[in-house]
Amino acid sequence: MEPTEFLNLYLLSVTIASLLANVAISLYGVFYKPHYTKKIIAVSILSDSANTIAIFIGFRRWLSPSQPPSVAIATNLSREGIEKFANVGVDPLPQALVLTAIVIGLAVTLFLIYLGYMLYCHYKTLDMREIRRLKG
Repeated sequence: MEPTEFLNLYLLSVTIASLLANVAISLYGVFYKPHYTKKIIAVSILSDSANTIAIFIGFRRWLSPSQPPSVAIATNLSREGIEKFANVGVDPLPQALVLTAIVIGLAVTLFLIYLGYMLYCHYKTLDMREIRRLKG
C-alpha cells in the first residue's frame, strides 16, 4: 500500500468516525438536554452531520494522485469514454439530495426558532422541565 493511499484511507476513516460521533452527541443533545435552545443547536448539528455523511456516500476513490475524480460531465460518448466516466465520475445524486436537505433544514430550523419564541412568550422560559411543571 502506497503512503498516499494509506493517508487517504486513514483520513477518510477518521472523518467518518468523527461524523458518527457528532451524530451520537447531537442525538444526546436532542433527547437529554432540557433547554430548548440547546435542542435546536443539536438538531442543526445533526442535520449538518447527516448531510456530510450523504456527501461521503457519493465519494469515489482517486485512481492515483495525478488522476482525481472528475466532475459529473461526460463529453466523450464512446463506450470507452462512458466506462471511464462511470469509474471516475463523482455521483451527483447525493449532492442534489444534500442541496435539497440544506434548504429543508433551514426551514425546519426557522420553524423551531419561531416555536421557541412562542414558547418563551407564553411560558416566559425555555426550560422544558419548567414548561412541563407550568403546564400541569
